[in-house]
Amino acid sequence: MIVAEAVGRALPRAGAATVFGLVGSGNFHVTNALIRAGARFVPSRHEGGAATMADAFARAGGGLGVLSVHQGPGLSNAVTGIAEAAKSRTPLLVLAPEATARLSNFWIDTAALAESVGAVSARLQSPETAVADALDACATAIRERRTVLLGMPLDIQAARYTGPDEAAVPLPILASEPCEPSRQAVTDLLAALAAARRPVFVAGRGARISAAREPLRTLAERCGALLATSAAARGLFAGDPFDLDVSGGFATPAAAELIRGADLIVGWGCALNMWTLRHGTLVGADAVVVQVDSDPAALGAHRPIHLGVHGDVSLTAQAVAARLEDRADGGYRSADVAERLKQQGRWGDVPFQPDLEPSRIDARTLSIALNNLIPRERTVAVDSGNFMGYPSAYLSVPDEYGYCMTQAFMSVGTGLATAIGTAVARPDRLSVAALGDGGFHMCVADLETVVRTRLPMVVIVYNDNAYGAEIHHFADGDHATVRFPDTDIAEIARGFGCTGVTVRTEKDLAGVKDWVAGERDTPLVIDAKITEDGGSWWLAEAFRAH
Repeated sequence: MIVAEAVGRALPRAGAATVFGLVGSGNFHVTNALIRAGARFVPSRHEGGAATMADAFARAGGGLGVLSVHQGPGLSNAVTGIAEAAKSRTPLLVLAPEATARLSNFWIDTAALAESVGAVSARLQSPETAVADALDACATAIRERRTVLLGMPLDIQAARYTGPDEAAVPLPILASEPCEPSRQAVTDLLAALAAARRPVFVAGRGARISAAREPLRTLAERCGALLATSAAARGLFAGDPFDLDVSGGFATPAAAELIRGADLIVGWGCALNMWTLRHGTLVGADAVVVQVDSDPAALGAHRPIHLGVHGDVSLTAQAVAARLEDRADGGYRSADVAERLKQQGRWGDVPFQPDLEPSRIDARTLSIALNNLIPRERTVAVDSGNFMGYPSAYLSVPDEYGYCMTQAFMSVGTGLATAIGTAVARPDRLSVAALGDGGFHMCVADLETVVRTRLPMVVIVYNDNAYGAEIHHFADGDHATVRFPDTDIAEIARGFGCTGVTVRTEKDLAGVKDWVAGERDTPLVIDAKITEDGGSWWLAEAFRAH
């Protein structure tokens, strides 16, 4: 058999069970071989969307993300999604066919491209080693949680495979052993916790990956700590009475004040960057800052810390809890704090005066109503833009797999593909794509993918006919370049085979109620004509120092 066939037959053994992509001549044979070997293939309408789908699939707990693209422009179309995955340390394998002649129209330096966006470069080296090379690339993606760009030269793909039977090639090690913290590091962290009166834990992506929910809750209860997360780990502590939800720009006023009042902040697998700590303004003047991470290079990378602990989040939390006695005074977990969080702990509890504009609905009013209408077993996937704080703040999620924001690269237009990836990973949940009108028009082609694959999905378009972030960032500028005519997004959605509902007032949400109560046999697209908000609260914070 040819190399492409052998590689496609071998990869599912190493975890390549679901593949996203768009097929051209360069990946035709390998993709079909993957399918014949049992992999599920989800064809998109654009490679950029396919890359983000594979990224989101992995984040939502579906396993290794796999992307299959055509050589040259197929790969270049996918670069934004690949960069996002690489920056987020998503385990993603990119099958990237390579034209071998520099004079070919399809030639591109795939190794240089991979390096430029922070991905790992790998390659099929020969017809004899191709299967082993592919399995090694797969293992690197899984074991090291890296995005790996596997160059697949067309001449090697087409050559006769001369290596051992693809089923006999041994699998590389797919899992790495979690890092145990040193005894001294545990002792130092114990001392910091013992000295603190108002500790706060901020858990990030590393805590999510480490399945650290229960170990951290146990430790927090023993030392009297409040619990918060970065946006990447939102939902990790859902349901805990001392959960502050997200720290940073999306934090409620109560959460921000409580975090700012902490005398100890411990980041658990969390970068403690400017987004999570509001450019450092959430750190009190006398607060001690500790960071726990399995990557030693992450310790202190974004801000000065008093103590860095190199270790897996779950193992570190368990090791500390085993040596810690319950504190008698309750720490930061007082009855007053519990009552305050009960009354003010979520954005839906915070009073506001709706913005009034004819035939338009306030984004907060809309989001609160949709939170109550849409089934709770959901995955909220959020695009980038001025609107994004509303779904992130007002739409609740059931757990750490209920929220997915592919925004490490801060690109507009990835939200729908993110929701598709999460829907494939978690078909038991309703995926909710939250987009701005700009992002919707960028990714509209993959509405057809949603309809064709019959994915359970609600698409909310926060539609202000503009790129709102630029309008509010450049308040005194000429905004003609970032304002657009109104489009009937609900009608566009119906053209793709979706149910389309236009919402200008709360009464218009009757169409959403009908869809929720009905068969839900088509995706729902909500064209929400929202008021201009003068620049959302989170955006003002995000643009500081930019």
